[in-house]
Amino acid sequence: MEERYPNHTQILESLVKRANEVIFVFDQGRMKFTYVNPAFEHLWQLTIESVNDNPLLLAEKIHPEDREYVAETYYNIFKQIYPEKKIEFRIYASDEELKWVSLQLYALECSSGNPLIAGFANDITSEKNYQQNLHKFAAKKNSILEILSHDLAGPFNNIHGIASRLAKKVENIDNPELNKMVEMISSTSERSIRLIRDFVKQEFLESSHEALNKNRVDLVHEVKNIIDQYKNSEKDIAKVFDLKATSKKIFVAIDKYKFIQAINNLISNAIKFTHDHGKISISIDEKENSVVLAVEDDGIGIPANRQEGLFEKFTKARRPGIRGEPSVGLGMSIIKTIVEWHEGKVWFESEEGKGSTFYIEIPKE
Repeated sequence: MEERYPNHTQILESLVKRANEVIFVFDQGRMKFTYVNPAFEHLWQLTIESVNDNPLLLAEKIHPEDREYVAETYYNIFKQIYPEKKIEFRIYASDEELKWVSLQLYALECSSGNPLIAGFANDITSEKNYQQNLHKFAAKKNSILEILSHDLAGPFNNIHGIASRLAKKVENIDNPELNKMVEMISSTSERSIRLIRDFVKQEFLESSHEALNKNRVDLVHEVKNIIDQYKNSEKDIAKVFDLKATSKKIFVAIDKYKFIQAINNLISNAIKFTHDHGKISISIDEKENSVVLAVEDDGIGIPANRQEGLFEKFTKARRPGIRGEPSVGLGMSIIKTIVEWHEGKVWFESEEGKGSTFYIEIPKE
């Protein structure tokens, strides 16, 4: 007897009903969902009947800061400005707990003429929390590395300088043991400086070559976290930090880890070329289609003859910092590469003896 199998439609319907992912079709003309699977009510904590009676219930669930973003994306899909789009945003669960949702939307053609929007939605709260912890520790690590490179390498530079002067003073003294001790201090401090610099440089170079992973990020919040890390060591670094933004929250689509790395490099350079008790100001200016971030210092500035080719790899414009911090000439090149990955641009203004301002402009989306 021939074995009979359920048809493909039955199999797909069974799988869709069991899926944890929300699957839906929305009829824009009738302003109703024509299909949702059971996962819909679990994610939104709303019945499909209540949503079809009042679709605005979904909008009320979305975090206020994300509503405009979601509405704009939906409008662009509806008008078929682009045929599909994936976004991430926050919603409130029934207990006021925030959830992160990943939403993939598609514009569909329908024989009836009514425009349809279909898509998938997933609860990605756990993934987001994990990513945020990773980025938090990555940003902290970068700040610590920069503090390490300045605060630990600085004293070693001083020791190395003192050892060099001592070597000259004792070279005529017939005391081989003393000469050996001075030489040991000099070589040990020099090796320690090189070790610190190589470690920091390699860490930045390796992370800059990873694949780009863009997400919608509040740039003000992220930059504030960087500044707070430096402010915690403000006495050691001996600089004054200031952050200003045109809005409390400014959202951009960036690879947070890499973009923060670029900002850290700019701040690191500002520290390197600014005298103790100097001021380093970071500003974030939101424009219609882009965001401009500026890092300004009142340090020693860049001489005119060193400004050309500053963003090139192994540029001849490289020079040691005020405390003698060495430069490998890769910092600005990395910044330029990261900014260009984000379809942005970077430039600077500087005058010797009056400080420098570096600008990064990137599109919002």
